Amino acid sequence: MLAGVTASTATGLWTSQAKAQPKRGGTFRYGVHDGNTSDNHDPGTYQSVYSIQLAHTHRSYLTEITEENGLGPDMATGWEASPDAKVWTFELNTDAVFHDGRKFTANDAVASLNHHRGEKSTSAAKALLDSVVDIKVDGDKHIVIELDQGFADLPWIMTDYHLVMLPAKDDGSVDGESGVGAGPYKIEQNEFGIGTTLVRHDGWHREGAWFDRIDMTVLNDPNARQTALVTGDVDAISSVDLKTMALLQRHPDVELDNIPSGSAITLPMFCDVAPFDNVDVRMALKLAIDREEIVEKIVFGTGTPGNDFHVSPNMPYFPADIPQRTYDPEKAKWHLKQAGVDNLSVSLSAADSVLPGAVDMIVLYSEQAKKAGIDIKPVREANDGYWSDVWLKKPWVFVKWGARPTPDNMFTLAYKDDAAWNEAHWKNARFNELLLQAKAELDETRRGEMYHEMCTLARDDGGTIIPMFVNFVYARRKNVKHGPSVASSWETDGARGTHRWWFEG
Repeated sequence: MLAGVTASTATGLWTSQAKAQPKRGGTFRYGVHDGNTSDNHDPGTYQSVYSIQLAHTHRSYLTEITEENGLGPDMATGWEASPDAKVWTFELNTDAVFHDGRKFTANDAVASLNHHRGEKSTSAAKALLDSVVDIKVDGDKHIVIELDQGFADLPWIMTDYHLVMLPAKDDGSVDGESGVGAGPYKIEQNEFGIGTTLVRHDGWHREGAWFDRIDMTVLNDPNARQTALVTGDVDAISSVDLKTMALLQRHPDVELDNIPSGSAITLPMFCDVAPFDNVDVRMALKLAIDREEIVEKIVFGTGTPGNDFHVSPNMPYFPADIPQRTYDPEKAKWHLKQAGVDNLSVSLSAADSVLPGAVDMIVLYSEQAKKAGIDIKPVREANDGYWSDVWLKKPWVFVKWGARPTPDNMFTLAYKDDAAWNEAHWKNARFNELLLQAKAELDETRRGEMYHEMCTLARDDGGTIIPMFVNFVYARRKNVKHGPSVASSWETDGARGTHRWWFEG
């Protein structure tokens, strides 16, 4: 039931490395896209790919998504629930040490989670912990989490990239701003929007961290990113320019990783702003996009058409029997007529730092929509500051989401009526009622029925167009090795390539 995102399609691609043995040493130079000067160390504000990659490099979590896309331990060594899943106990790793030498304690775990709770919290992860009533210390090595209803997915939620473990202050708050963590590498120097240098944390509590040092560099321009890889200036890049993927694949010193995932492209429309406040207008725009053509021309087949609900084919509870929405400009015209709209003209914003080809995609969509009599004006936004100045600010934008392990995780973050990241401002009473019921439902069949209805509501009433789920396509020099499987939750092995990978020889 809680299998999470799988990568069975991808697993077989790495059999040649199944017997490879990790080796320690070297400086791993990593070129990362989507880095911004507005990024910072407060985990409640993490948004960009760079922030997520850095977080998994210098900080740790209670649980993790493993290379096999299962659930595994990190700062917690075990967990168990009461029969009704209302009370969860997590056993903590008492060997864990923060970068400044402080021992990780139960007080740190409680303070770290409470950073995302309470009326004053502005964390984007606040909605994930809404059902938590109390978090208590139980001796030196346990914490107990009490909820107002059963929550079967709670251990999976602890993998969310916001929920890092931080040192507690005397007043119960956390030391988040200093950059201290308990992850595999500690920061030596950092300048957001430019890059970060890190050195192995000798007190790390787990196996791995094979590299001696990590040099992360912000490379938002896809051409600069691939050039740096080809010339050997970096050892790996977080995203490949799909236009030149075939050419890069032929390079003798480069390996590509093409990982099917639940990472979605969304085009959220503010449902409380005209003309998107009309459901017929929203439906017309959903029908005016040719998803098959976009998958083929924009990501060159490295993706799967979306169906306007945020559950991918490789997530649990995927409702395969819901008919796939197809391109139908004539039906789109009918919906515009129902809305009383003769000439629809709207702007759609994108930046290529979010996804190489993002601007090309909205230009192609604009051409497709013309057959429905819709004028979509593509807006190329600046790469720097896209998440702070465009997303959640402008009424129709291009967004790329990382994969989430369960429907509850995704729906709670971005579709719950009061979620900070409710990017479409969509509020549907029945959807929110089902979300609460499904969270507590322990019967797998009944839970699946609830998610099916929620997907139908999002598809037909919601304010989010989902053109496709995209593969994670990244690349590395051939001397950079990883195991036979890689996580499909984020780029580069679930954002953990910095401590899972190693240099050959």
